[in-house]
Amino acid sequence: MGILSRASYIVRSKLNSVLNRAEDPNETLDYSYEQMRDQLQEVKQGIADLTTQKKRLEIQKRRLEENVEKHNEQAREAVRQDRDDLAREALEKKKSKMNEIEDLEAQIADLQQSQDRLVEKKDELQSQIEEFRTRKETLKARHDAAEAETRVSEAMTGAGDEMSDVTRAIERSEERTEEMEARAEAMDELEETGAFENALSDEDRIDRELEQGRTDAEVESELATLKGELGEEVAANGADEPSEAETEPADAETGADAEAGADAEADPEIESELEELRDEE
Repeated sequence: MGILSRASYIVRSKLNSVLNRAEDPNETLDYSYEQMRDQLQEVKQGIADLTTQKKRLEIQKRRLEENVEKHNEQAREAVRQDRDDLAREALEKKKSKMNEIEDLEAQIADLQQSQDRLVEKKDELQSQIEEFRTRKETLKARHDAAEAETRVSEAMTGAGDEMSDVTRAIERSEERTEEMEARAEAMDELEETGAFENALSDEDRIDRELEQGRTDAEVESELATLKGELGEEVAANGADEPSEAETEPADAETGADAEAGADAEADPEIESELEELRDEE
């Protein structure tokens, strides 16, 4: 097999496969039915044309028969008048018309036979069309039922093309959602651990802790003020219980002791730098 033959064979095979997938059996059946109806219409048209032609010949035959009768009368009248020449001429015309009538009768008979054959074909074709219409409707009903059953089965099993697309879409959506949830949890974890610095701020972790320390100191100062005010109110009311201000030195001493212990354990170089910073202030 040559290259061109192989290429032609492959193209025909591919085209046939595409046509098979695109072909709708219901549409094919309907189209075939319409084609048969068109053929029936053509046969009926042929019968009508033959019948029309036959009627024309029959009309022409009747006119010739009338002429034959006329020539007969002419011949009789000529004989009565002793005009044999006119009688002979009339009889000759009669004979010519009779020959034409015979030819017309033969043509009419042929047309009648053709008409009879076409009528038989028309009846046979019409019977086939009715039978095909019944089979067509039955096949269409079976095809629709089989198609519906196939779609239901594919929908239940997820084997259809559309259901496969839906399944893949759901899987992609679930994967994307899980990925976004994992990313969100990772970002929260990194933010809590301080691994990410604020991109819009120049502060680092030390600056934030110092700022937090200043904020805590302000809060403690305000808290001490409130405690002092409350202690004064209690003293003014003659309360027997010791005020929070009185217990504060003990707490302060405890805090001082803890701070002293922490200082004792601190690095001497760092303590020296802190002393210099305090002196500068």
